[in-house]
Amino acid sequence: MKKYFAEFFGTFWLVFGGCGTALFACGLEKVGVGYVGVSLTFGLTVLTMAYAVGHISGGHFNPAVTLGLVAGGRFKFGQAVQYIVSQVLGGIAAAACLYLIFKGVDGAVVGGFASNGYGEHSPEHYSFLACAVTEVLLTAFFLIIIHGATDKRAPVGFAPVAIGLGLTLIHLISIPVTNTSVNPARSIAVALFAEPWALEQVWFFIVFPVIGGVLGGLVYRYLLESKN
Repeated sequence: MKKYFAEFFGTFWLVFGGCGTALFACGLEKVGVGYVGVSLTFGLTVLTMAYAVGHISGGHFNPAVTLGLVAGGRFKFGQAVQYIVSQVLGGIAAAACLYLIFKGVDGAVVGGFASNGYGEHSPEHYSFLACAVTEVLLTAFFLIIIHGATDKRAPVGFAPVAIGLGLTLIHLISIPVTNTSVNPARSIAVALFAEPWALEQVWFFIVFPVIGGVLGGLVYRYLLESKN
């Protein structure tokens, strides 16, 4: 159970910190953190929780990561469902807290609520295909980073730094395209509290990050990992 609680709290922190920054601090006039600040926050949530609870659960905090690690031969499929349920519940709990805080201002309009979108709901109106390619490629490379940073040949103790910076880079690239998912739990969580379009499009941010995660795991397992 400690592993599942670790995944719950790690995903909670990721959604609360990353989406919370997007909701409360991104667009403030003169003092807003902008896309760069949101990107850093997502990286920092993963970095801090990887050090805090990574030694308990492995620090996935993301269904696409869990399934990518299964594909990469690093995680047992039998535990994947429990991990994914814990991650999704943690994300929803965080989004519920964000909603309560967000509604603490008179006249607050929920809108997209930091949700991911494609087409007309992409931040810069990128097409379905462009958004799909973005989510698949970036999730795949995220899994390659995770596999490589945690490889037995990699420097010990630095994996959370590489993974956190990797997620920061991913957000710097793709916030304008999809508002950056690469994580179905993050997408599901905020979509539940957003305008109806977010829930209508959330399937996209389940399917394509999972495809990318599995692809990244397979690439590392069969093309990069040492068998010695």
